[in-house]
Amino acid sequence: MTFRPARLMSSPGSSPDGGLSRSSSPTGGAVLPCGSPTDIRWRYVQPRARTPWHSDRMDDMPVLDPLGTLRAAGDPGTDVYLTGTVFLDIIFTGLDSAPVRGTESWARGMGSSPGGIANMATALARLGLRTTLAAAFGDDVYGDYCWDSLSSGEGIDLEPSRRIPGWHSPVTVSMAYEGERTMVSHGHEAPPAQESVPACPPPARAAVASLGHHGRAGDQERDQEWIGAAAASGTKVFADVGWDETGRWDPADLDGLRHCAAFLPNAEEAMRYTRTACPREAARSLAERVPLAVVTLGSEGAFAVDSGSGETAEVPALIVEALDPTGAGDVFVAGFVTGTLAAWPLADRLAFASLCAALSVQEFGGSLSAPGWAEIAAWWQQTKARARAAAGPGPCDPASPLGRYAFLDALLPTDPRPWPLRRAVPTVGFRPA
Repeated sequence: MTFRPARLMSSPGSSPDGGLSRSSSPTGGAVLPCGSPTDIRWRYVQPRARTPWHSDRMDDMPVLDPLGTLRAAGDPGTDVYLTGTVFLDIIFTGLDSAPVRGTESWARGMGSSPGGIANMATALARLGLRTTLAAAFGDDVYGDYCWDSLSSGEGIDLEPSRRIPGWHSPVTVSMAYEGERTMVSHGHEAPPAQESVPACPPPARAAVASLGHHGRAGDQERDQEWIGAAAASGTKVFADVGWDETGRWDPADLDGLRHCAAFLPNAEEAMRYTRTACPREAARSLAERVPLAVVTLGSEGAFAVDSGSGETAEVPALIVEALDPTGAGDVFVAGFVTGTLAAWPLADRLAFASLCAALSVQEFGGSLSAPGWAEIAAWWQQTKARARAAAGPGPCDPASPLGRYAFLDALLPTDPRPWPLRRAVPTVGFRPA
């Protein structure tokens, strides 16, 4: 996807600091953005509590279950299992430039939301997948906020997660400016994995694992153990990777790929691990180690190689006005996992993942910016209306957004029922009125 620095947009219900207000409405609803990537409009959404995916209150479920036609008796209760570190993200936006040493900079926008592995967990849950997260949570106020946001707000199953007495929740401050971001993080020594997450993952259709270099001795071995156990039980493992701060980029750090169904690095990561100069060449090299290699290309889109079938696919980026790119990569992975579990064609999976990421960067926060089906449907309806008004009757160009995303017509409800998505707000939490 291509990110452009966003113009700070004002609207009824937006707060002076650029965050979203609690709304001027006496009913306490929220004013949320919707529309095409380049033309954000606003709609009022009546508040309504959401319940976990295992609830019997079907009226509070997401508007679309992408696996609805595939579910059968005896299937795992979990669609996707994740484990990792949850951060409290504090995001500053509306900075005209990078902060200058010795000066104070004021940001026009600010938001707070759960981050780290919570970015991907929230994105998966909002796409209708039954998501289980195993993570350590501090017993401080930050931990309370993150736990409540994920469990009560998003319906994510936290049963295998643990509250760690006396542990300080990790915090990341992200500053978005000039179309990019800079982050500063702080955290105490994380509890040992055996104290914070279960050794054996629960049965699941899929799992998302992070490979690469790990700072603490033994962590990489433990990760390999649970990834291998998950794959052996029939779970489809999707892997991503983080930046190697050591600069080694040792291909041996990717040994876990032998258990994985897919690997989704960005272009820089892929080229460094494969010692190649071209991201497409890197994807082909990685496909020798994993059945499906997907490399995100930034402003050029995404490229994938299926080593089993020999198929390759590439989709261009969507050009959007970006407010905060935090977590866009996680949202891309969530969209791709959704399409894969739903057995969509490879090119459609890439396009859908790119769309989800593009919609997410128009909001504050890595996790709470993830789109749901209602927002995807709104984008598609407006995209069709705008394209047809410009082109008139007749067949559309298959390479245009109208042609590339035509598969959404058979997927999306014609009259989607909206539900309120929680959004990042300037404070960690408001006291009950």
